[in-house]
Amino acid sequence: MTRRILLIVGGGIAAYKACELIRLCRKAGIAVKCVLTGGGSHFVTPMTLAALSENQVHTTLWDLKDEAEMGHIQLSREADLVVVAPATADLLAKMAAGIADDLATTLLLATDKPVLAAPAMNVRMWQHAATRRNVARLRGDGVTVLEPDEGPMACGEYGPGRLPEPEAILVAIERALGGPPDRGRLAGKHILVTAGPTHEPIDPVRYIANRSSGRQGFAIAEALAALGARVTLVAGPVSIPTPAGVIRIDVETAREMAEAVAAALPADAAVMVAAVADWRAEAAAGQKIKKGEGGPPSLTLSENPDILAALAASPKRPRLVIGFAAETERVVEHATAKRQRKNADWIVANDVSGDVMGGEANTVHLVTAEGVEHWERLPKSEVAARLAARIADAL
Repeated sequence: MTRRILLIVGGGIAAYKACELIRLCRKAGIAVKCVLTGGGSHFVTPMTLAALSENQVHTTLWDLKDEAEMGHIQLSREADLVVVAPATADLLAKMAAGIADDLATTLLLATDKPVLAAPAMNVRMWQHAATRRNVARLRGDGVTVLEPDEGPMACGEYGPGRLPEPEAILVAIERALGGPPDRGRLAGKHILVTAGPTHEPIDPVRYIANRSSGRQGFAIAEALAALGARVTLVAGPVSIPTPAGVIRIDVETAREMAEAVAAALPADAAVMVAAVADWRAEAAAGQKIKKGEGGPPSLTLSENPDILAALAASPKRPRLVIGFAAETERVVEHATAKRQRKNADWIVANDVSGDVMGGEANTVHLVTAEGVEHWERLPKSEVAARLAARIADAL
């Protein structure tokens, strides 16, 4: 049965992302009909949305043909989910107040289907008390309002208010629709995931770490949970929201992560995404180390436990053990050697010589006993979805 959404495109610079959202929804087997607001039409055209959705785009409440048949009522009822993206401050305010002064707000008031809103606005507008009240009221009324992303904005300011990436909105849409068609493929399976960096203290204010953002590991945990797995996520120190349905264990150091991984067993599969610090200070100072005339302090380093190798050698070894290899040169060669050395089933290798560890996309190579698969550059959410599907096939 085809899943259907009604997409309301609000007026904001982020309206251009609606085009990519439509493409992703169609690829996921979700039919899309669009309503383009007057403000939205300043950024994207009805022709563009019609070509991408392969459906008529509705723009006005005063269409003689449509409204002779009460078109706004039909539109509001025939979809399985109404999605507002971008949801501007103005649209959120009208939704919260029950105002119906154009096609979009009228059908939002008339719908009997779930509503999901993806906000996009200036950081000050998002943080304004009026917007916070409107969001709280909408959530209280049962509307799913996503948290906006944080980052630089078209206006030059920085902070929360950016439209979530289309891949993230698609995940929310899938969740609101009851999950993708293959949801349940990993039902009954327990999968362990590690994500993020580890911090190894030098003194109370300094530590050894790396640039891992944790985004890829969190995306993989979310994708596995979306397929019905029971997911335990052992996370290093990152400030990323816990994916829905995922059990999260926060750690700081490599030794804490190793203990948490061992305690989480048994598991059917393990995906070791965390970028664990290879070394730690042998003896962390109890007080802050001060600069002195003697020059920088001498640090004695000790090797941290090899979590991936220990897991692969454990009597409780999961059926499928997957490691990650972040390399800056000879990526596939080093990953192939790592798979053999660590006794892992698969290694997911990626070149981190650019902005991958803090970026939104990844180019990976899946190294298995059968050979190497080279994946095109993909958003990290799509890398996660593809890897989760491969894990489901393997289990």
